[in-house]
Amino acid sequence: MLKAGPRNLITDVAGLKVGNASDSKLKSGTTVILCDSPATAAVKVLGGAPGTRETDLLEPHNTVEQVNALVLSGGSAFGLDAGSGVQAALREKGIGFEVGTQRVPIVPGAVLFDLLNGGDKDWGRYPPYRELGYEATQSASSDFTLGTVGAGTGATVKGLKGGLGSASSILESGVTIGALVAVNALGMVTVGKSRHFWAAPFEIGNEFGGLGLPHPFPADAAEIGTKFSDAARDANTTIGVIATDLILTSAQAKRLAIAAHDGYARAVWPAHTPFDGDLVFALATGTSRTPEAAEFIDLCAAAASTMARAIARGVHAATPTDNDPFPVWQSLR
Repeated sequence: MLKAGPRNLITDVAGLKVGNASDSKLKSGTTVILCDSPATAAVKVLGGAPGTRETDLLEPHNTVEQVNALVLSGGSAFGLDAGSGVQAALREKGIGFEVGTQRVPIVPGAVLFDLLNGGDKDWGRYPPYRELGYEATQSASSDFTLGTVGAGTGATVKGLKGGLGSASSILESGVTIGALVAVNALGMVTVGKSRHFWAAPFEIGNEFGGLGLPHPFPADAAEIGTKFSDAARDANTTIGVIATDLILTSAQAKRLAIAAHDGYARAVWPAHTPFDGDLVFALATGTSRTPEAAEFIDLCAAAASTMARAIARGVHAATPTDNDPFPVWQSLR
């Protein structure tokens, strides 16, 4: 049986820290995941509209197999600048891939679209995301806030505010897996118009309300609810990270990222649409050991359930701000 880690955050995986920077006027922000030591990484994109940085280098056949950090940001393509801010902060600390006398911080990233969420996007010549990336890196720690913060600051789902979510699981073997996700999906995270989350079967304790699944099941549960007919129809993309303390190869890390996408499908209806840029990064910090074959299967299963819980927790923790296009989950009755 799975149990949550002591923080129920991705930072329960040894070797990781998370930092957030938010701009309430902009209604956007940036989240950085810092690796104490370079970590094996991979990525899998299943959405039809991704916005990414340095993801090609993560393919198992390419040279650089480890990263120093990952960055998730709002701002659509403008938010890709956040990676430069993270790089600047790491370079100041002498962190990066060594090439001769130079060190190049390896910081892949992904962005979500939050440009139409009621925030002031009149930023002038240059967007603020580089500074947000730098600020997020400087604030990184083992404990961090969920909901309307970092990359989840301006996130939305169908009918509700989205947010930044995280969760962790400890397998019976003692291995830890954690998820971090900025939930900005085209689809719905609740069952029909109810307060019940699609991720309910995987909830541990009352981490996102403890409501379980509705009974009887609502008649509108099977209806496909999306933001497609709303003003925010193009304001989508769920971007996340799945991490473990095991030692994994690049190919195994990619398989873990693929498995974590099942968590998207279990928590968001529909997921992986042509108008979402759904993506999962995988990190293996290697502070534990190499998994046995059967254990790796269990790890992949836990990746899906942990990611589903993180998605629900992000929406559950969202808080209201001025000019929100949608209400928060906490306001539902």
